[in-house]
Amino acid sequence: MSDTDCLTKSEDALDRQGYARIPGAQMLDTLGIGGADWVAFAQSWNHLGPDLYMADGGRYRRRRHAAFALNRGLYLRKPHQPHYQSRDYNPLNGDVQRWFDPVEDATAASTTMQAILAFCARSFDPPSTGTWHVELHQFRIEAKAGEEGRPTPEGMHRDGVDRVLVMLVERRNVREGVTRIGAPDGRPLGEFTLTDPADTMLIDDHRILHGVTEIHPLNPALPAWRDALVVTFART
Repeated sequence: MSDTDCLTKSEDALDRQGYARIPGAQMLDTLGIGGADWVAFAQSWNHLGPDLYMADGGRYRRRRHAAFALNRGLYLRKPHQPHYQSRDYNPLNGDVQRWFDPVEDATAASTTMQAILAFCARSFDPPSTGTWHVELHQFRIEAKAGEEGRPTPEGMHRDGVDRVLVMLVERRNVREGVTRIGAPDGRPLGEFTLTDPADTMLIDDHRILHGVTEIHPLNPALPAWRDALVVTFART
């Protein structure tokens, strides 16, 4: 499938139902990403710092964060800043300025990340005339014997932005982690599992609640994690 066809289908689904799913193989083909580039990109998740702001006391989440301005199709990285959500959108960790380690420059500048950001600009702002505040999050959710990993400990939620991209990077030795989609009134709209590298979901944050169920290790004696990239877009 051509890049144009992929964009058209995902844009149509986003307009029609408020979210769109893109299989990983199709996404990698659309991005023009080869195996070596993807491997190097995925390995950057091995260098995330701990999330020390978990109000539930958990230590199962690692992350890095970066902010950008997007103007007429061009991204400009902003000085490192905290991530902030109000309790209206994040009842667990909201109303707190949360400082995370910055996304490494080499990761932000990598061929894969640049292709993902360009895809987001084309998908969310095709005319490239808008001005957006963009936040990029690298997440690793770890699961251990006796301690589940919680990708979305706040439950079904909105992010308080306009558009969201969620991309699976890797699942290692885990089960569950089911993505659930709902209407703003809480009515369930469906569920599915991102299983393959680059499996992607696009979300209209005004129309869709989303969440991911807990993960557990398949083999408790081995490391287990779920790595994901989340990119949010808010009009300014």
